[in-house]
Amino acid sequence: MIQRIQTVFLFLVAVAMILVVLFPIWQQVNPDQTMMLTLTAWNLEKIDIQTQQVIESEGKFFIGILAIIAAGLALFSLSQYKNRTRQMFLNMINSLVMVVTLALIIWTSHQANADFRPEANGAFVLGFWAIFGGMIMNLLSNRFIRKDEMLVRSVDRIR
Repeated sequence: MIQRIQTVFLFLVAVAMILVVLFPIWQQVNPDQTMMLTLTAWNLEKIDIQTQQVIESEGKFFIGILAIIAAGLALFSLSQYKNRTRQMFLNMINSLVMVVTLALIIWTSHQANADFRPEANGAFVLGFWAIFGGMIMNLLSNRFIRKDEMLVRSVDRIR
């Protein structure tokens, strides 16, 4: 049923993955405070802090595409409330997509940091932490879907 708690969790997964697309994921500032490296879901930009102009930009569109796929899977899973096993399967695939997205973000930020300022780590910002929120909401929705499925099976057994 659409009015169950897992519907709210699946909607929050989609919101969290849209936050990944909209907000920066990782930032690093060089020691003399003149340049900043910013990773978003679409590109990696080297920005001059004084003028706020982009000096160099490298496309990282695969992160944005995976985040949009994860949001779409969450919304599609939300609409599959009549078939709970399919819904759990879609959530499992969505978890895998989010883990791959997270791994690509960590790998990309590590590579960028090695070239820019290897002695210090950058800071992960809202876009990065939204993925973890989405993963937790996805796990919670799967838990409640499984709980509903067990309840339906136990009622069928009683009949």
